[in-house]
Amino acid sequence: MAFRLSLLSTNPPRIVFMLKQHTLKTTTRATGVGLHSGARVELTLRPAPPDTGIVFRRVDLSEPVEIPVSAASVSDTRLASTLSNGGAKVNTVEHLMSACAGLGLDNVFIDITAEEVPILDGSAASFVYLLQSAGIVTQPAAKQFVRITRTVKVEEGRGTPAYKWAPLEPYHGYKLRFEIEFDHPAVNATGQVVEFELGSGRYARDIARARTFGFTRDVETMRSHGLALGGGMDNAIVLDDVKVLNADGLRYQDEFVKHKILDAMGDLNLLGKPLLAAYSAFRSGHAMNNQLLRALLDAPDAYEIVTFQDSRLAPSGFDALVPAW
Repeated sequence: MAFRLSLLSTNPPRIVFMLKQHTLKTTTRATGVGLHSGARVELTLRPAPPDTGIVFRRVDLSEPVEIPVSAASVSDTRLASTLSNGGAKVNTVEHLMSACAGLGLDNVFIDITAEEVPILDGSAASFVYLLQSAGIVTQPAAKQFVRITRTVKVEEGRGTPAYKWAPLEPYHGYKLRFEIEFDHPAVNATGQVVEFELGSGRYARDIARARTFGFTRDVETMRSHGLALGGGMDNAIVLDDVKVLNADGLRYQDEFVKHKILDAMGDLNLLGKPLLAAYSAFRSGHAMNNQLLRALLDAPDAYEIVTFQDSRLAPSGFDALVPAW
């Protein structure tokens, strides 16, 4: 009798996973004040089914109104991003939306008892803590991405000192680069350019703690227009004409530009699905970020919706079953 010897690999094959959507494991709550309104507000973050997206719910109204996140729902970009549905709106959503992007959350219900998201400490760090405390779980549905297939760019003031621009370019991953330019000695003494890669897993450490900032010379004007009524040194970096006034100084050497990255991640997450793109910006802000999303949606040949049935084909750092950042 003849025998044939088969040589088998001792290394088991790698299991192939689909890149899945994520939601919260449990409900979590926070209470604070709105940066601009100064009004007390309660926030309740709840799990949502697959393919729900992120949906704000104004539960303080006589009939609760849902405001699904989308670029078309952005109705105001003065100093913050505002979402609207009919007469209902919710202001200053960018820090919370940035935290959702940084933690890879796809589906969340956000119940809110006023028209402005609480500012908390002025960064996304408190939202990261809340979301992580609730737990993040996978869902039995493929995670959907908006993948950029050709460059889309918006710009203003070409050839003038006020020139600013922001493009989205094709990239296998999600990378953001921001450059600021302020005529202020304290800002100019810090880093002016930051590049951040989401797949690095360092959002909570490197970006989330960067606070919003403002100048004392603007406070009186803003408050006369009903803005910044809840702002102070416990939830913002405050500068006079020459220096930072906060006793504890800066959290990062380049905190100003890192906050602009934080804001951009929140603004771009208003697309409703995570991006696969390289975003770069010079002196951009909430208005230009929304213009960029609308320009993208007006160019159907510039993007496609993709999933990864084999997580090994996803960008580096995107294939964890539960986000580690």
